[in-house]
Amino acid sequence: MAVRPHTDPPSWHGFSPVALGFLGRLKRNNRRDWFEAHRDEYHALVRDPMRAFVEEMDVRFGRLAPEITGDPKRAVFRIHRDVRFSKDKSPYKTHAACWFRHHDAGRETVHGGAGFYVHVEPGASMVAAGIWMPAKPTLDAIREALIEDHRPFATLIDHPAFRRRYGRLSEEAMLKRLPRGVDPDHPAGDWLRYKSFTVHRMLSDSAITDPRLPTRLERDITALAPMIRWLNAAVGFLPVERRR
Repeated sequence: MAVRPHTDPPSWHGFSPVALGFLGRLKRNNRRDWFEAHRDEYHALVRDPMRAFVEEMDVRFGRLAPEITGDPKRAVFRIHRDVRFSKDKSPYKTHAACWFRHHDAGRETVHGGAGFYVHVEPGASMVAAGIWMPAKPTLDAIREALIEDHRPFATLIDHPAFRRRYGRLSEEAMLKRLPRGVDPDHPAGDWLRYKSFTVHRMLSDSAITDPRLPTRLERDITALAPMIRWLNAAVGFLPVERRR
């Protein structure tokens, strides 16, 4: 029996294990004909719950980091892959994800500033935060802030409790040498080699399908907000005490 899509995001009740099962089936049947035949299932099992999740998390950000927002229709990433420059022509992503950003960052999905990311995928779900591969002006602003005084940022990232929960900054994109013109002995040298500033924590399937997921992610918001706020301040997006 066909499942009818919802017009508006439903109330949050959790991601169903069936939603993870759907994403697993999509991975095995990543074809347009299969997806079109199961589009209503995608809407009901994945897209609509993700939109409801964004609404639920937006309320919590309003208390914990009011400058960070999530719009259900804009924060959820599209299921379609951009295959223009990829050898892999599979048309669909086999995960669902959403992005929470600074309210002054405009509509840019990632490069508008630092934010929070939640990724739902069987066996590979995660919560992440930071700024991934920012455009040159944004990266230059972060580097200038680090050169001026890297200690507040280093203190946040190197704190033992932070390291235990999130590890180190992702090293997927780093310069082999310091940026041109930087003193080789500059105390911020290690930080200046990064081209992305992100951390993450993996989430089990049982955590993702637990209706208490938003409540449990509040701890991550609290722990990661100082890093996000430092990065956003470096590019001109300041924290606020309450929403406008």
